[in-house]
Amino acid sequence: MEDITATILVVDDDRDIVAAIAKLLELEGYKTVRAYDGIEALEKLSENDIQLILIDVMMPRLDGLSAIMKIRDRRNIPIIVLSAKSEDTDKILGLSMGADDYITKPYNPMELTARVKSSLRRYMQLGDIGNINKTDVIKIGGLELDKGAKSITVDGAPVKLTATELKILELLMENAGRVFSAEEIYRKVWNEDAYAVENTVMVHIRHIREKIEIDPKEPRYLKVVWGIGYKIEKNI
Repeated sequence: MEDITATILVVDDDRDIVAAIAKLLELEGYKTVRAYDGIEALEKLSENDIQLILIDVMMPRLDGLSAIMKIRDRRNIPIIVLSAKSEDTDKILGLSMGADDYITKPYNPMELTARVKSSLRRYMQLGDIGNINKTDVIKIGGLELDKGAKSITVDGAPVKLTATELKILELLMENAGRVFSAEEIYRKVWNEDAYAVENTVMVHIRHIREKIEIDPKEPRYLKVVWGIGYKIEKNI
């Protein structure tokens, strides 16, 4: 599936902003669905085949962060938070709730479309069941990644990861034992230049640990090499 066929849900209580973003995306060839609060976003998600969500934080009825938590219970599609809040703590909070990326207002149209394309590329690649190779499996201890089916199991139990989380884990498992800096991970997974990305990568690493480790505070697989980066243990 190509990016051009994707349908994007745009959510913001400012109708002018929704209209402007929708028009920008439609000029890029995407289909758009519009919603103006978190409740309506959940309804639109149920009614439409959505591949990516752009969502504001501060909205009536149900705010963006609460909506993201509910969406993550249903779907693993990319979510990009679009908010006027630019502080690191707000970005980390958004990512902690399950967002894949964060863009601050006023947004740069070229940056917005680039982030959308990058997120969709990761998601579409992970959803491409036409290229499944059942022998393309990486096993490290009880961790098993099927690169073809784009699935992960821990001690035989399936684990639900987002597209971004799975891409990070695939990178680390393919290079088990090698330490990757946050900047390296960001460049390889997001396909963008890395500037002040430590917090973004850290939050995704924490999510992965919470899902694959019995005790995330004493990880068996995904280790931090302090001051350098992250790695998957090779010999377990």
